[in-house]
Amino acid sequence: MKECNQCGKCCIKYGGGDLSATAQEIEMWALFNPDIYKYVKGDEIWFDPKTQLRLTTCPFLEVVPKKEPSHKTLYTCSIYLDRPEDCRHYPSLVSEMIRDECEMIEPTDVKNQIRAQHKLNIIILDSRS
Repeated sequence: MKECNQCGKCCIKYGGGDLSATAQEIEMWALFNPDIYKYVKGDEIWFDPKTQLRLTTCPFLEVVPKKEPSHKTLYTCSIYLDRPEDCRHYPSLVSEMIRDECEMIEPTDVKNQIRAQHKLNIIILDSRS
């Protein structure tokens, strides 16, 4: 299994209405991160602060400036340390990575998903804390 290459597939796929935040996260944003909280509507996340319509992508997913025009597009999260728990726990299963065509997956991971799951657990240990 490869390290994350910042392809952005997971954030693009799940960055719209497919994410949730805990009540505690929303409360913390309200108190300490108004720039995040302004995208909250009730107990749901990622709404346009002006129109109150649900956004189709995460407002905090940013394209990394390319060093060369031919380089691959990379993405970053501008609220990485304050991102919702849903984001912290993705990916949690090799099967969802396969389904979502995650670029971390290698052919050997597909063949031996038990070993791949062990590798995944080690790789993303830091992001789950």
